Amino acid sequence: MTKQPTPYVLETNNLCKNYGGIEALKNASFSMKKGETIAIVGDNGAGKSTFVKNITGVEQSTSGTVRFFGEEANFENPFEARRAGIETVYQNLALIDFLNVTENMFLGRELTFFNFGLFSWLNKKKMKKEAKKLLSKTNVHINNLDQKLVNMSGGQRQCIAIARAAGWGEKLIIMDEPTAALGVKETSAVEQIIQGLKERQIPVLIISHNLRQVFDLADKICVFRQGKIVSMMATKDVTEEQVVSKITGAIA
Repeated sequence: MTKQPTPYVLETNNLCKNYGGIEALKNASFSMKKGETIAIVGDNGAGKSTFVKNITGVEQSTSGTVRFFGEEANFENPFEARRAGIETVYQNLALIDFLNVTENMFLGRELTFFNFGLFSWLNKKKMKKEAKKLLSKTNVHINNLDQKLVNMSGGQRQCIAIARAAGWGEKLIIMDEPTAALGVKETSAVEQIIQGLKERQIPVLIISHNLRQVFDLADKICVFRQGKIVSMMATKDVTEEQVVSKITGAIA
């Protein structure tokens, strides 16, 4: 009998993470279907970032399982997650200031004419050409790809980080507070990129404290409180006040 493809991109079952005697993540069971955008919300220390770190191999869970497109995937490090098709945009962006746009787009994926360790010869022309294609996928416009990131604004840097993730990974993109340090105009630019990913049916998981953003972008809202997933709600079925009540515990 032919195995039917799973409708789920990501599933976790009773995922737990302990730091000594502290339970940072408690029996987190979660599922995400293809094409969905899901927002993870909760107070500081609620378990949101711990959950993402355990999915992407930054940390290993104490117990429980992760399944990616139906296959068990308890990644041992972020490189394994990336190879499987999970791209993550962290708050610190993981960009290198003294490198230019192209070099950051190909960080860890450099194209070479030949590769002999320290004697590798980079194919800079091809990398620049491909970088333009990656940026165009998300409608990110950077006039000078030779510009170093140290001279760019926070919004431009964030757009580059997201464009890199969207360009390389179309199975799942995870974003940790993608607009936390940005102004109104820069936030709008990033949200347009995310909206474009939604239109392309690329699954997106967003950690955000910005409920306006959550309601504008997410199909579902997953609420964490004290290390537990306390609710998964369709955005269209709830109000901001109800979500806040779930976050604070005013509504069980």
